[in-house]
Amino acid sequence: MKRSRFRDEQIIGILKEHQTGLGAKGLCRKHGVSDAAY
Repeated sequence: MKRSRFRDEQIIGILKEHQTGLGAKGLCRKHGVSDAAY
């Protein structure tokens, strides 16, 4: 099984940031995640 790059807490934090109104492209750029992975 492949180990995740991000911990569960980090993923939840990123999703909460998106709920506050930040765009997906900006979040991906900020956290180093590809658009496809998001």
